[in-house]
Formats: sequence, structure tokens, C-alpha cells
Amino acid sequence: MFLSMNWISDFVDFSGLDKVELIHQFSLSTAEVENEIFFKGSDLSGVVVAEIKSVENHPDSKKLHLLKVDAGDDELTDVVCGAPNVRVGMKTAFAKVGARIGEITIAPRPLAGYTSNGMCCSEAEIGISDDNSGIMDITDDVPNGTDIKEIYEIDDIVFEVDNKSLTNRPDLWGHYGIAREFAALAGRELKPLEVEDLKAYNNLKQIDMKIEDDLCQRYSCMQVENVTRHISPVNMRIRLYYCGMRGINFLADLTNYLMLEMGQPMHAFDSRKVENIRIKRFDTPFTFKTLDGIERNIDENTLMICNGDAPVAIAGIMGGLDSEIVDDTTTLTLESATFNAVSIRKSTVRLAHRTDASIRYEKCLDPENTVPAIARFINLLKKYDSGVQVVSALTDEYAFRYDTVKLDFDKAFVDRYTGIEISNETIVKTLESLGFKVTLDGDNFSVVVPSWRATKDVTIKADIIEEITRIYGYDNFDVNTARSPLYPVRMATVKNNESKIKDILVKRYNLHELHSYVWAYYDELKALEIPVEDNIKLANATNPNIETIRNSIIPTQLCQVKTNTGFAPDFGIFEIGRVVEGLDENNLCIEKKKLAVTLYSKTKDMKSLYFELRDILAVITDDIKHSTLSFKTSQPKHSYEHPVNLNTVILDGKEIGTVGIVHPVVGKKIDKKANIVFAEIDMNAFADAKDNGISYEEPSKFPPMDYDLSLELPNGVLYDKLTECWKKEGGSILKNTKIVDTYDTDTVHSITVRFEFSSNERTLSSAEVQEIMDKVIANLSAIGVNLR
Repeated sequence: MFLSMNWISDFVDFSGLDKVELIHQFSLSTAEVENEIFFKGSDLSGVVVAEIKSVENHPDSKKLHLLKVDAGDDELTDVVCGAPNVRVGMKTAFAKVGARIGEITIAPRPLAGYTSNGMCCSEAEIGISDDNSGIMDITDDVPNGTDIKEIYEIDDIVFEVDNKSLTNRPDLWGHYGIAREFAALAGRELKPLEVEDLKAYNNLKQIDMKIEDDLCQRYSCMQVENVTRHISPVNMRIRLYYCGMRGINFLADLTNYLMLEMGQPMHAFDSRKVENIRIKRFDTPFTFKTLDGIERNIDENTLMICNGDAPVAIAGIMGGLDSEIVDDTTTLTLESATFNAVSIRKSTVRLAHRTDASIRYEKCLDPENTVPAIARFINLLKKYDSGVQVVSALTDEYAFRYDTVKLDFDKAFVDRYTGIEISNETIVKTLESLGFKVTLDGDNFSVVVPSWRATKDVTIKADIIEEITRIYGYDNFDVNTARSPLYPVRMATVKNNESKIKDILVKRYNLHELHSYVWAYYDELKALEIPVEDNIKLANATNPNIETIRNSIIPTQLCQVKTNTGFAPDFGIFEIGRVVEGLDENNLCIEKKKLAVTLYSKTKDMKSLYFELRDILAVITDDIKHSTLSFKTSQPKHSYEHPVNLNTVILDGKEIGTVGIVHPVVGKKIDKKANIVFAEIDMNAFADAKDNGISYEEPSKFPPMDYDLSLELPNGVLYDKLTECWKKEGGSILKNTKIVDTYDTDTVHSITVRFEFSSNERTLSSAEVQEIMDKVIANLSAIGVNLR
């Protein structure tokens, strides 16, 4: 949200103060100010009011005009101008020779055979609006040659506040609420708003209005006629533009102006189309065309403003096209209301349409502000359109009132919370400057919270401490070293492992990390013929497609694989995320963090891809735990798992996950020509496994001896089963084993294993090694493994 210091200065006298420093204090005490502060008009000089004395069409151009303008000098100035709205007697903004507009310095310039000694400017060119349709038309009666900055508020300091820091402060969504904060920070008085005395119209007729739904908290309205003005005052347009709003017409601009000034959205109806105002919901859905010309689907939960039974506006969001103000509108019905904040938020989500008004209504606006907003609107309306007449009394229905918040505390409470000595006088002055009513009895305070802070912001005594300290200034607190015992920090093993695993997968294997939600997507999984397994369901799911919490990350990854099959022939993805595996004995969710990895390939065979994934897991384990993994055959628990080559991953004697290939039924739904493998590891089980560390072993001085065995493996025999046949027999001299070759046919799977023997004490003999290998061969034969 953009804020204008000129606008704030209407309500606070900043004379003698550094406004930029005050903005810095505001950022520290109230709401975060974005980095850049905009000094509007600082790059504009030498632009004056000039009157067009003559207009001639350019002899060789249909668009250009030859002007003579009076810029307050002793003689007329020749200017070439292409604006379509030039006319004799018109006063406009004129940049004289030597004037500066942005980074441009105006100089005499030849145009189509004529010299232009200056430039007639549009509002967009001098930076006060986005209107570039023609040169600026100055209707004010000012002498020629007057600097344009003397008549319009072009010089301004504009800063932007992060909206997130205002979420709990509905009073700060307008300049007057911001001015209250600046007044407290500067120690200056907050000036009251100039408003119309609405009691003067109590003898006029009431408007036929009724609240028929408790979602409307308060509805205030009033009627005026003889509205003739269509173009907003220049200074009003400048302020709106500096604050990010586009000028429309006088009445629309005035409602926006009030919203930006007081934080209270308003709406003006054409009174001819709104006679019997009813605020209600409808039992049956229907369509409604809003001011932007879009047909919107209205359901039974959306609050509407109606003319009798005919909808004319979506409450708190946008008016209807049928009741909009048109060129011949002279009588207005002004609306100022507050609505249930949750209802407005839900309606904006359903309609997928958020407006500046609805954003403010979502913040729990103060119902006490509706009547002052109308009084301010009429004050400005009569100020800028003197013929306007009020033709109705204020009609006001107050259906919901927030409770008055009263908080009692003593000086000791303040001292205990702040840790410093703040005088009673300072406490009272600070709170009263923010609008709180304070009664002091000795060291006992009784504070009544103002209505604009009582809707959801200040509710407990600790909130009062915040108000005192932030205005007092956190930088005024003495810095004292805290004295407390120091305790060693326990390493977050799971988090530490997570960071290392991500580094390995991304930097070494070029895998892509995903971040997904914890629920299962029915529709996407149904397309892959993966049923959503029964698990914990969300009680408040926004969509029935996502009501079940996932118990595995792999189905989510398979959906993403299908989405990305067209982008690369080979890729891998991973995620470290959370799953829920039912409830424990205390009826609480069993939540686990897991690593899921999926590899997809059109160029690699299934066997190569499967062992590539196992190698990745082995490298992770070796790097982090300095251990080796083992595997054992497992039975499928999920529909996406293929019973062939589905293995349980074992580390330190404990099961930590699974690795396998995707079931062909699911694989065909993703890509018939590709191979897909997956692994899922329990991060907590991985973290609990023993870290063997790195130990130094002196290399042997004696030559090693290698021995190769070529083996034919029957189906179902895993490599881990083979290792059991030689671990015991090899003893301390069997240093290493590895597969050096594989050979497969349709009926036979063969591997060649190389055994490395070595002793630190002597040179091994062939007979000694052969004796060991004979025992190994016998052990292998016992489990059905024969030499090739």
C-alpha cells in the first residue's frame, strides 16, 4: 500500500521535523516500510501555466499544430504540438526551454520544418496521472507563468508499506489511521477530520433500508442530489495516482479517496435504481453482472445488496452493472457499511475476485466508522460541487456491536514486561495519543481500547505493553548482556542429514527436487490406476479431491513424472517430505519424514536403471553413515510396486525403506516406452543408524592376490545371500569383493565376482587361498549357485 506524506500532513503538523526520519521510525514501530522512498516531483522543474493564444494546423501534417503560447513572459512563444485537444484560450502545463522532466532537459527543437521552443505537457508526462490522451487542461484561474508546483501538490514523499504487516490493524488501511501513528511518534496533535454535521438533516425522510442477514454488521446510507461535477480536482487525482489508483470520474474517485483516507470502503448507487435497500442472501444460486462487465456465479452463502428482491451489488466486493452511476446521474444513494470479515473472505475466494474494498473488509473494520465516513464524503462532495443538496436523513442500522475492551493493570506490570522504568506520565501520554482512554489512580491504570483497535487487535494486557514500548522506541532500551547458563546444542541429525542428501542428489546425480502437499490427489492417481489408500482424512478439506493424507510420497512423484515425460528422455526427481501412517494408541497421527527418489528413462534398460538407483542409495549411506546397505526380497504393500525386484533396504540391521520398479500397469499409464524405478527411505530410521565413522588402516606391505569366480545364479538369490558364503571363510585376509562382469541370457543370469586377499604379516600362498575358495564354492553350491 502506497502512502502520501502530503495527505498525512493534512492531519498532522510536521513543521520542523524530518519526514524521512519519521518514516523510518514508523517502520520500526508500526509497519514495515519497503526499501525505496519515492520523492515525487523532485525530477520536475521549469513547468509553468501557459495560455494558448493561437492555433494553426501544420501545413504538412494532419496531426501537428503550430501554437503561440503566453507563458508569462513579455512575448509569445512558438510551440509545435501534436495533442488533439488544443484550443485557443486553453491553459496548460508548459515546459519552458531549460525545464527538466525526469532525465530530459527541454531545449529548442526543430519539428517538421518549425522550431518548438518548449513543450505543452500531458498529465502523464509530468508524472501526475497516466492520462496521455492530450495536453493537460488547467481550469483553475491562475496567472500565466505560475510554476505548476505552486498550484498543485506535485512535490510529495511517497512510501510503500508491506500489507502483511497491517493484517491485524484494520485502522491502518487509510491515511487518517496512519496519521494517528505519526502524530504519536512525533508528539504532535492529530487534527480532526472535517465532516458534515449530519444531525442537521434529521428532519428529512429516511431511506427504505433493512438488514435481513446477520452477516451485515452495520449499514449506513444517505441520499444527495444535484450532483453535476464529472472531473475530479487535480490534487485529488494526484493523490490517488501516487497511491496507485487510476482516476475514473469524480464520484468514483471520491469513493476511492475516502477509502484511502479513512480505510472505509464506500459505494454510490444511482438512486433511480435503488429505492428499497435490503441486505440478504438468496436460497438459490444465480448469475450477477458486476461493474467490470463479468457474469459471476452467486451461491446461497454470498451476501448481496438488493433493491427489494433485485440484487444490485455483492456486499463488500463490487457493485452491479445495472445500478452504476452514468453520465446523467444526479441523485446518489451513498452506502457505508461493515460486514462479517470471514464471510467476505470466503466470498472473494469462491468468486476468485478480490478488490481493494474486500481486502479491507476482510480485516474486521470498525463499525463505528461508517457514519463518519458518510459525513466526510458529503463534506468533500459539497466542497467540490457546491450545488449538491442532501435530500434524506442518515439511515443507519447497527446490527452487531463489538464488545468494549477494558484492561486494568498496574505500573509493576509494565516494569516487569519492559524491564525498564517508564514514567506514568509517559504511559498515559503514549496511550492517549493512540486514542486509548486512560484513567490513572496512583500506580493503577484502567484503559478503554478505542473501537478501531478493539475488533481483533488489542484484547489482552500484553497488547498494551506493545503499544507503550513501540512508541517509546525499541532503540531507546538499554542493551544489557543476559546472564544464563550455556548448554551444548544438540545436532538436529535428521535436518543435518537432509541437507547432505540434497547436496548429493543434486550436485552428483543432477536430480530435481520437488516440494508437494501432504495430501493424495484422487483424480490424478485414478488416471494412473493407483487407488488412494485408506488413511487419515482432512476434516476441512477445500476440495474432495484432496481430503486424504498420503502415506507415501511415491504416488505424488509418479503424477509429476507423467506431467514431465515430454520434456526429457531421462530424468530423476526427489523429495524429502512428510507422510502419515495412521494413528497411534493416543489417537495421534503417526507422522514420518521420508526421502523419495524416482528415476525415469527411455534410454536405459530396467536392470541398469534399478542398479543405478541402488548405487545412489549406497553412496548416500557411505558418505553420511560410512556403512554399507543390504537388501532382502519384499512383498508389495502398494499397488504401484512390482513384486519383481522389490527389496527392503537394510542399514545397521534395521529396515529403513524400500527400492523397486514401478508396476507395469502404472508404468504404461505414464509412458509405455520408458522404465521407472523408485525408492523411499525413512529419514528418522536412517538418522538412528550407527555412524561407523572413518578409521585409518595401514596398507599391507605384501602383495595382494585376486581370485575370480564366475557364477550362475538361480532366480531369487540376492547378492547379500552370496556374501554370507564367503564372509566367515575369508576371515581377516579377505579384504574386498566386487562384481566385475555380468552375463545374461533368456534362461541364465551370471556374474563374475573378484575376491581380493591380502595379509599385513606375510605373503599369501596359492594353496592357502585355494583352500578358502574351495570352502566358498561348497557354500555356494549348498544354496544352488554353481560355477559357470
